[in-house]
Amino acid sequence: MSLKSEYPQLEIDLKKLRENIEAMKLLCDRNGIEIAAVIKGFSGIARCVREYEDAGVSYIASSRLEQLEEAKNAGIKTKTMCIRIPMISEADDLVSVADCSLESEISVLCKVDKAAAAKGRIHEVILMADLGDLREGFWTTEELIEAALITENELKNLELVGIATNLGCYGSIEATAAKMNELIERAEAVEAVIGRKLKYIGGGATTSLPRLIDGDMPERINLLRIGEGIIYARDLPDFFNCDMSFLNNDVFTLKAEIVEIKTKASHPVGNITVDAFGHKNTYEDRGMRKRALAAIGKVDYCDFNDIYPRMKGVEVIGASSDHTILDIEDAECELKVGDIVEFDIRYGSGVFLTGSSNVKRVFV
Repeated sequence: MSLKSEYPQLEIDLKKLRENIEAMKLLCDRNGIEIAAVIKGFSGIARCVREYEDAGVSYIASSRLEQLEEAKNAGIKTKTMCIRIPMISEADDLVSVADCSLESEISVLCKVDKAAAAKGRIHEVILMADLGDLREGFWTTEELIEAALITENELKNLELVGIATNLGCYGSIEATAAKMNELIERAEAVEAVIGRKLKYIGGGATTSLPRLIDGDMPERINLLRIGEGIIYARDLPDFFNCDMSFLNNDVFTLKAEIVEIKTKASHPVGNITVDAFGHKNTYEDRGMRKRALAAIGKVDYCDFNDIYPRMKGVEVIGASSDHTILDIEDAECELKVGDIVEFDIRYGSGVFLTGSSNVKRVFV
């Protein structure tokens, strides 16, 4: 039997996505920067990836090899990039589905070289420099140079195409112009010892875009890995006070059906322990309030703070595995059981919703 339920549903506006890609590409083109388009923010959905290829980005990028494989199987011809430093155990798979990878371990570089040789391929690598965010990357310039020399002179099936960094993903370090110049200094130290100019100096990801907006990105930075800044376009205006009004922030619309409407107490009644996820929560007592339950929950989007009702006066006040609790006391329109409520989403919820088999995808 095939289930016919339409909800919960994620509506994906491919036209708005394409507009975002083209607007971001125009900004980057004006600054001499190529885009490695990161697709993990929407779980590598092939119809979305096609929009990036048609817009002419330089790389299709993901931390998940499965998503790169799916892109190739869908007929995507754009070069692919693995942006999570690879497991040594997946070297064979890496060179099969990724044309380029970010690297920070000499032992892994050697294994990837052997895997590429076995398949008769030349695999591009970008060495990562850690500038203080404390995730992946060589910590000292000396270590970076050592890896570069080995890659350049000994690993014949690897092509060293660049040096890059990551900022903001773990250590929350800002991608300042000073950090970009520090990266350039390290890259130029590598160039001095290998005797040639690198193709790329990769200045990070979406969190580096303020440098373009503010006009202080150093000229030698010529590659950015951009995901959220195109897909959701919310982090920079919300957290960095960066004007991204030239982008759509409603490419994705989450739709969920109301299954209950009741006026209830706003504070739980009884001894409060922990919720289904082992968390002890606090609750505001606002008296009796009209509430709605929507048939979607944390299993689908993880954090209810990352979904935003579009209807004025509707507030997400909590969630369990499969239910979202809404305060609708002040909703601008009367709601009833069976009505559909719409939400905007951001990266944190989007990576779960796009990967969920329980959320129907609809393309418009």
